[in-house]
Amino acid sequence: MEYKRSDRIADLLHREIAELIFRRVKDPRTRMVTITGVEVSRDLQHASVFYCITGKPGEKERKAVAEGLIKATGFIRQELGKRLHMKHLPQLAFRYDQSFDYGEKIERLLKAIHTDEEQQS
Repeated sequence: MEYKRSDRIADLLHREIAELIFRRVKDPRTRMVTITGVEVSRDLQHASVFYCITGKPGEKERKAVAEGLIKATGFIRQELGKRLHMKHLPQLAFRYDQSFDYGEKIERLLKAIHTDEEQQS
């Protein structure tokens, strides 16, 4: 299987953005963020940055984190420009990764089934 340039750039952006958010972004709203993946378009103009929030965030926390990430996007792109020597940096779009919520829901359902089976035995 071929390892495309967009995949290599996505991996590089993933590492750099995660480090920037962890070490350089001072906004307290972004402290609970974990970068789970980055997808870069074929033309390398756009990047979707997927993130999750540690703990059990409510809608209020999700909104606050999203606002913090939007506010930090300019700083992150500026720092990426200094660190990565690319002709064009992709536009960043932060997207909440719902796969962790879905996995947690499945786990709760499986535990409930297991508990019901134990009670019937």
